[in-house]
Amino acid sequence: MGGASAERDVSLSSGKECAAALRAEGYEVTEVDAGPDLALRLAEIRPDVAFNALHGRWGEDGCVQGLLEWLRIPYTHSGVLASALAMDKARAKEAYRAAGLPVAESRLAPARAVSARHVMAPPYVVKPNAEGSSVGIHIVRAAADPPPALAEDAPETLLVEAFVPGRELTTTVIGDRALGVTDILTEGWYDYDAKYSQGGSVHVFPADIPTEIEIHCLDYALRAHEALGCRGVSRTDFRWDESRGLEGLVLLETNTQPGMTPTSLVPEQAAALGMPFGALCAWMVEDASCDR
Repeated sequence: MGGASAERDVSLSSGKECAAALRAEGYEVTEVDAGPDLALRLAEIRPDVAFNALHGRWGEDGCVQGLLEWLRIPYTHSGVLASALAMDKARAKEAYRAAGLPVAESRLAPARAVSARHVMAPPYVVKPNAEGSSVGIHIVRAAADPPPALAEDAPETLLVEAFVPGRELTTTVIGDRALGVTDILTEGWYDYDAKYSQGGSVHVFPADIPTEIEIHCLDYALRAHEALGCRGVSRTDFRWDESRGLEGLVLLETNTQPGMTPTSLVPEQAAALGMPFGALCAWMVEDASCDR
């Protein structure tokens, strides 16, 4: 847990929650804050399983998965290729399109161009191509708005994506089963604070949506999980413009290391369907393997 990505604090929270739950389930748990000495720490501990509670770069993009494969330590969640593919939003969209899944129009653009002019007709969203937790997102709503003012440490290449109005929906996949659909209600954009602050958002599960939309969210999430080659647990996010019916349902992205904090969506969906948090964590440990 922890690590050095922009999502370090979320990962520490996820890790502590999972460690406590696994101890309560009878497992012997060692908490490791992943740093440059990670390989040495793991070689000293010699764990039966590595529970990967890292989020963001190095932990969610195939890097730590490759290290665990090299050390031959069974681990949770997706493997090297699926992790790297899902983390690269542009390449993940190519996989979704090949699988016949609906995605928003998008393009990669240099940061200097994004901050200088509208590289796509507004409204559009600018986001890092390889970060999660809504880190570094900008929304340009109208042509009269200036291009986004980017942070000095913004990536050199950004994903520019057509803005999809409507509701924020999400579906968890565990193994080969899509659990259900949560409707995420916020006062504004579902940003970092809305995701991880108490009261930042309201999660309605099951979502009050037409059966047709629910069925397609479950189908699309499972197909996205399979198209990327995911293993274990994943969570796929959608936007739904209800004024357009099924045509308004668009797949945004798949998270291969979804949050496991007190406000996270995956534990909520699992618990609502009869799998308490401890049982969910235990399932992930027992599902762990190499060659994922």
